[in-house]
Amino acid sequence: MSPVLNAAGRNRRLLSSAAFVSLIWPVTAEAQTAARGLDPIVVEGQSVRPSKPRTSASAGSLRHRRAAARPAVMPAPAQPQAAATSSAAPPTFNLGTAASSASRLNLTPLQTPASVEIITADTIAERGQHNVIDAVTQNAAGFTASPRPGNGGLAFNTRGFTGNGTVMSLYDGTRMYVGSGTMTYPFDTWTAQRIEVLRGPASVMYGEGAIGGAINVISKKPSWLPRNEAEISLDTNLTRRLAVDSTGPINPNVSYRLAAIGNMSDGWVDRDKTSNVAVSGSVRVQAADNLAFTLSEDYADRSPSRYFGTPLVNGRLDEALRFQNYNVGDASIRYRDNWTQLKTEWDVAEGISVKNVSYYLSTHRHWKDVESYAYSPTTGNINRSSYIEIFHDQEQVGNRFDTTFKGHVFGLANEFVAGFDINRITFTHTNNSPYAGVSSVTPYGFDPGSFLPVSPTRPSFHTQTMQYGLFAENRLSLTDQLSVVGGVRSDHPTVERTDFLTPSNSFEKSYSAPSWRAGLVYTPIKDLALYGQYSTAVDPVTNLITMTGVNRDFALSTGKQVEIGVKQQLAGGRLEWTLAGYQIVKNNILARDPQNPANTNPLQIGQQSSRGIEASAGLKVTDTIRLDANVAVLRAKYDDFVQVVGGRAVNYAGNVPNNVPQVVSNIWATWAFAAGWTANAGVQLVGDTWADDANTLVRPAYNVVNAGLIWKPDAQQTFALRVYNLFDTVYTTSGSTTMWQLGMPRTAELSYNVKF
Repeated sequence: MSPVLNAAGRNRRLLSSAAFVSLIWPVTAEAQTAARGLDPIVVEGQSVRPSKPRTSASAGSLRHRRAAARPAVMPAPAQPQAAATSSAAPPTFNLGTAASSASRLNLTPLQTPASVEIITADTIAERGQHNVIDAVTQNAAGFTASPRPGNGGLAFNTRGFTGNGTVMSLYDGTRMYVGSGTMTYPFDTWTAQRIEVLRGPASVMYGEGAIGGAINVISKKPSWLPRNEAEISLDTNLTRRLAVDSTGPINPNVSYRLAAIGNMSDGWVDRDKTSNVAVSGSVRVQAADNLAFTLSEDYADRSPSRYFGTPLVNGRLDEALRFQNYNVGDASIRYRDNWTQLKTEWDVAEGISVKNVSYYLSTHRHWKDVESYAYSPTTGNINRSSYIEIFHDQEQVGNRFDTTFKGHVFGLANEFVAGFDINRITFTHTNNSPYAGVSSVTPYGFDPGSFLPVSPTRPSFHTQTMQYGLFAENRLSLTDQLSVVGGVRSDHPTVERTDFLTPSNSFEKSYSAPSWRAGLVYTPIKDLALYGQYSTAVDPVTNLITMTGVNRDFALSTGKQVEIGVKQQLAGGRLEWTLAGYQIVKNNILARDPQNPANTNPLQIGQQSSRGIEASAGLKVTDTIRLDANVAVLRAKYDDFVQVVGGRAVNYAGNVPNNVPQVVSNIWATWAFAAGWTANAGVQLVGDTWADDANTLVRPAYNVVNAGLIWKPDAQQTFALRVYNLFDTVYTTSGSTTMWQLGMPRTAELSYNVKF
């Protein structure tokens, strides 16, 4: 679209937008006088509809709704109206909005017997959360993160389980299989329409590797309403950020979406320039009233931070080393991700719909740096080791198909979906193992030096994984108030590994991964839901597609969860609250033989468990003040976990797994204190976290406060001043007993957003 618009075009667009707003947000007398009220938040899932009456059809028919959502011509211009604020609060957690991440039946969180949250793009933008890590951990209950360059910067923790092997990340409902514990996409929130999080086992939805939960980033989709947006920002770390977003119809049957984001930064530690680019494009073709195709292409090229952590001095953090970067001067990290997906949606007949997603995913990653630092009390220097060069080359071709039936069984309303997943994943690991090379530098004013090519970089192994899974889900409404929701899934992956360095470690292994869940939802009154659920899950002992020869004969770890909870909306959405309690037990984790400590081969005899309570509440106190808060309290522990220390078998039973805080909370307050002006502030509270499974060193609890001031001189422009880590708290997000990864210091950002 040309950036130069004539006056007539601008007027038509403005009038059309005003007409659309008047349709979906009727202006009441009270709203017209609330000039200082909070801006309304669009509830996800709403469709743009023309003003013509809907055709008579049952509520279960998608064909008529999709036809109505696609007007043959754009709405006629209408007279502009003054901006108004709804007198009722928008839902904070979107409990009444359909979510796809916890159910394939398009159920709302109120209808789902599980803990699921929807974080909208409006909430993310209002709070200035540019990356997926911040959007999830600062909004969703019970989530923390332990991002490091080694895991791709996208590793989450929830309900006592940590890392990409137990907390799954998805993009538009599609998972990329995790190789060597690393996930690198999606990372930026600009291309996201919303983020859905599911706490608790998700294997029945997505297969093995999700006993803790799942995070589904849902991209911006084509719209029939023309809209363009651009944003620019600059912060005190010299992070320069430029983003654009454009959507609208190409013709009456085709619409598009194009969103792009690019940023460059000097970083907050020495010698740590970064740059990231992400582009998301999609085209939707409405081939018929009941048939639509959406082709999407997403690409990202990242040169992320090369800061691996700060070494501890005699077991303690020396804040004087906070901004030191002990990596080599020519360190290099780069991630390139590509996601191509074709989605087909077909309403076959009344109550029958078909969805199919075909996709090609690829990632290419490269690390060349020194990653381990330890303080030497003898010399006072920092000893560096693990000169690592690694390449990941991964490709995944797959298809997901499901059919949904909505009707009645013995006179009872029933919804049923069944389908399959199939994937072919290839992964090649190239490295310079055994990662030799050591050096020593002074704590300050040192020459970082160059990478030491002590060991040759060469292909290490290649795997090919063939996977297919069958799944089904059903919701039976026994009464208007009581429903039964259940699901079952059976996955069958086969891993073929070719070891180039040790051919005897090559193997082919097939696995069976069944999982299921069953739950009840009772709604005694409107918008109040009580539920209970029992679910099972499966996790590989290590990442499935990079399974080693040592672990090939182990079965998948199994888990089970019991959860009960309550959710409610009150006062037309002015108040929402949720409460959940759960217990998860994971069996068959790897541990050492207690009778034979000298045997270095582990046994599948360990057990880990967690139990906890999670609560969330959102309240619009007045037309100008909104409060949101959540808290998660858990007791995570090893029930049986034998390790060898000093040649002796030691059982860590009762110890807390590392990277698992026992208390996590978020509190946000938003105040529209004057016409066009809004202020917000949020605090993230994270409890003490053990740095090792032996529980010998604790990473201290911390509170991080973020604040923002937003000015909207008109409906098209937004200026924002934000300060992250307002009180400059020194805190750590991950780390071992020798070095910790620190969080970003106080950073101020100024941004400008314009819609046209």
